[in-house]
Amino acid sequence: MKKHAYIVYTGGTIGMKPTSAGYAPAPGYLEQQMAAMPEFRDPAMPDYTINEYNPLLDSSNMTPDNWLEIAQDIAEHHEHYDGFLVLHGTDTMAYTASALPFMLQGLRKPVIITGSQIPLREIRNDARDNLITALLIATGFAIPEVCLFFGSKLLRGCRSVKVSAGDFDAFDSPNFPPLGIAGVDIEIREQLLVRTSASLSRIRFQEFTERMVGTLRLFPGISAEIVRNMLQPPLKGLVLETYGVGNAPDRDQDFLSALEEAVRRGLVIVDCTQCLRGTVHLGDYATGTALARAGVISGFDMTTEAALAKLFHLFSAGHSPEEVRRKMQENLRGELTKPGDF
Repeated sequence: MKKHAYIVYTGGTIGMKPTSAGYAPAPGYLEQQMAAMPEFRDPAMPDYTINEYNPLLDSSNMTPDNWLEIAQDIAEHHEHYDGFLVLHGTDTMAYTASALPFMLQGLRKPVIITGSQIPLREIRNDARDNLITALLIATGFAIPEVCLFFGSKLLRGCRSVKVSAGDFDAFDSPNFPPLGIAGVDIEIREQLLVRTSASLSRIRFQEFTERMVGTLRLFPGISAEIVRNMLQPPLKGLVLETYGVGNAPDRDQDFLSALEEAVRRGLVIVDCTQCLRGTVHLGDYATGTALARAGVISGFDMTTEAALAKLFHLFSAGHSPEEVRRKMQENLRGELTKPGDF
């Protein structure tokens, strides 16, 4: 029987058309474009059903409510299709790709997020190859994960980051190998895939009900007053983007006191490096040890996007701050590697 893919079309460049104000999404336009292209009617291609969202979004407008809509949509159709595509704008694609693995529990089929830098309607574009290859992966391989496909690489969703605003190879997984490569053949590295849990017989989705989390990127000269204001209630969790292997100024006692006071109140502060590659080692330098003494925990090699999504997930699940601190340092969805694990 011919495979059938379910396409969640949220918006983004891939389906845009030119207007007097620049490229903009147009209802029904992407489906018209695909129906007119013989490639999508080729016998080697799966059948597909498109669920076009209303309104179509530029991904800069994406929120946790939209993540919930996507997760619920996939969960409701999980048993009826062979695989799923999420067409999405590139600006916040890595955030959605990081959130969905935590929202979807018991996933047993591929969910591939993709999009493009140039709309499908243009003569020269990256949309065609991304769309065709993502459809083939979603319906041709047993990948029980949320993935991001872009360029030629299939990435674990909660390891992905956007690395270029203009290149076709716009996404990368700096701290984990690609799950697959699309060259002459599509090669999936099955040994890297997350193993499905037998504990859930049906897929479930989680709403991120607790949204009082955020991020703060350190910079030279950041004042303790700014930090202290950021850490005020109702904030419950913070991803602190630090230097190098997890370092921050250790000569600014007021800065360290602001962190320590917040941790004592129950705030969970997770240290993630600003570097594209590498992991946090809080004990390597005195500037990292000072953060550990203040109660900051290591995010190891998690991306900021994944750490943020994980905080949403854990607080929404009703965990106490101490439980969140512990689980933030555990590998739940393939989002982190502790030193010596890989």
